[in-house]
Amino acid sequence: MSELTSFNLYTFFKLPSAWWTGVRVTKLDDIHAEVAVKHRWVNQNPFGSMFWAVQGMAAELSTAVFLMYTIKKSKQAVSMLVLKNQAVFRKKAKGLVKFHCTQGTDAIDAVNKAIKSGDAVAITLKSVGTDAFGDIVSEFEFEWSLKKKSK
Repeated sequence: MSELTSFNLYTFFKLPSAWWTGVRVTKLDDIHAEVAVKHRWVNQNPFGSMFWAVQGMAAELSTAVFLMYTIKKSKQAVSMLVLKNQAVFRKKAKGLVKFHCTQGTDAIDAVNKAIKSGDAVAITLKSVGTDAFGDIVSEFEFEWSLKKKSK
């Protein structure tokens, strides 16, 4: 089973609101993650565009997949928690919106540091959502806390 399929099955079972609103991991490598979501009836707001919280779920997942994948490969128990998040909305989100995070190396390093040190490690990861025209619709930053679980 591919990693993309694995992450999308994870959303079905563990994040059903993301699944039903159309949030899907579409690309993942050691540097770049892409999560896409299409504006539909089920994820709209009263103003004819995608609800901000759906954008937030997609953006958060585009940062979390690096952490989750690295933790899974390490075979260590590591907790992840969003400490803070910040968002800026620039344009109505309509059509297909893709959220990109390009800090994979930083995320992998943070997980490895948390495992090695046993201390909590904080990292801020950014996700940028763009529409089919390449225009930025929203930008999110998530401050994650990572800590190896004690046995």
